[in-house]
Amino acid sequence: MGNFLDLPTLFFLVVAVVVLLRLRSVLGTKDGFERPQQKPDENNEENVAESPADNVVSLPHRDSVVEPAKLDVDKQQLKLEAEVERYAKDDEILAAGLNSIIAADNSFSPKSFMDGAISAYEMVVVSFAKGDRKTLKMILDKSVYEGFEGAISEREGRQETVDFTFVGLSDVKLKSAEMDGKDAVVVLEYGAEVVSATKNNEGTLVDGDEEAIVKIADEWTFARNTKSRDPNWKLVSTNQLD
Repeated sequence: MGNFLDLPTLFFLVVAVVVLLRLRSVLGTKDGFERPQQKPDENNEENVAESPADNVVSLPHRDSVVEPAKLDVDKQQLKLEAEVERYAKDDEILAAGLNSIIAADNSFSPKSFMDGAISAYEMVVVSFAKGDRKTLKMILDKSVYEGFEGAISEREGRQETVDFTFVGLSDVKLKSAEMDGKDAVVVLEYGAEVVSATKNNEGTLVDGDEEAIVKIADEWTFARNTKSRDPNWKLVSTNQLD
């Protein structure tokens, strides 16, 4: 009895108990309520049928994904279509002309053009009254500039000056638009209100009225070579309307 409980035997018993307890904690026990383990069977149709369909997420096909670049192009196209409709209204010929310019020049926007043409009108008439050749040269086509410069020179030769005030534009109409070869050509009709008085070197009024607002109407033609790197439009023709 004393030999059975000697220290070496007792030591090995303790070690065996510890090992069994660790195995039990790792492997666990079965109590009769464990869910039976099923081996995956690729040929088992029942397993496939019982798979929850809600857990399946379908990924979109490549052709159903809209690229950001395409969204930008579509947005720009819709914007241009709205601008053409706005300025052409029910004029199919004018709409076709604007679309032909858009097709030739992807930087062309009817609204941006109109905004620039409105600013250009005031700039031209004010510069002409002041004799500002530098500004006129930037906007006017060579032949038109020569006509304006000649009138300024004649006025200066008579020692006359112009007191000029641009009141504003009462109306601006887009009359026509077309492609003439490589050139985009757009015609506008302006209705403006100004105060203009021409005086001689002694300050005597020789033309106009410095206190009266006068209505004037002009038809201007702008053109631009769509193949040129120069983005600027030039005033190629002016016509004062009655």
